[in-house]
Amino acid sequence: MRKSIKVFAPATVANVGCGYDVLGFALEGYGDELILTRRDDEQLVITSIEGVQGIPLDPLKNVSTVAIKALLTDLDLNQGFDLRIKKNIAAGSGLGSSASSAAAAVYAANEILGSPKSQIELINYAMIGEKLASTKAHADNVAPSVLGGFTAVRSYEPLDVFNISYPESLKVVVIFPQIEIKTSDAKKMLLDEVKLTDAVKQWGNMAGLISGLIEHDFERIGKSLQDVIVEPVRSILIPFYHQMKTLALEKGALGFSISGSGPSMFCFIKEEGASCEIIEAAQVLYGAHEIEIISFVSGINKQGTKIIE
Repeated sequence: MRKSIKVFAPATVANVGCGYDVLGFALEGYGDELILTRRDDEQLVITSIEGVQGIPLDPLKNVSTVAIKALLTDLDLNQGFDLRIKKNIAAGSGLGSSASSAAAAVYAANEILGSPKSQIELINYAMIGEKLASTKAHADNVAPSVLGGFTAVRSYEPLDVFNISYPESLKVVVIFPQIEIKTSDAKKMLLDEVKLTDAVKQWGNMAGLISGLIEHDFERIGKSLQDVIVEPVRSILIPFYHQMKTLALEKGALGFSISGSGPSMFCFIKEEGASCEIIEAAQVLYGAHEIEIISFVSGINKQGTKIIE
């Protein structure tokens, strides 16, 4: 068994418009790194966190160590680890920051312990870490971060997660205004009940989106990337959301929506050239209001969490 391992877990886009708490996909080249080293005692110790301020070192308050502890408890093991975390995803970005750290932690621990759990099983433990950050153990970020690709959660009790095929040429433009929205706060805004007419629209859009992805029907993907339940509520928290959405659609985006709880936004594109126009429009819009943004283009990450050393 190896003593130390370094892993990368990708950032993710969750909800994907019409799939609240159900749909998600992994992004390429953007995510968290974690070095996990076996200790000679039973302690879980976070020795350093780079890249983001304010993430707790206390193992009882950090998603990575809470997730590992859940795995160790289930395996009835008293094994200690040192964790060095490099955060490349800002907390409260809407890009699965806590999910990436939790996914990296349980994946690394499982590898060092000889892979007693499958990747699907690891999602359960990463969800326990995720619950610490968002107050709810949801899998729409964790699942794609662990598995890669485009994922769907059919059921939470018991957990049933699967991958959805998608056109490899599909690209994503991400726009991240430099403000923070806590997932726990964003969830409090949502109603416990929705109108049946809205639910019917949402189900139709979700069916259309999944069908469009599987059949490589870009027009259907664009038509179906609509959210009539969550977006109207959460978009209030994102400065100039509707203006940005209008601009992106005018520049050729295949739909436009909020990534996770926001403030990050995303759109699908078919033609690479459209990304430059969308990003330029975002820079002009937010620059005029002195709001800094981070923007990038990504494919969908096939691999998910992986060993890098």
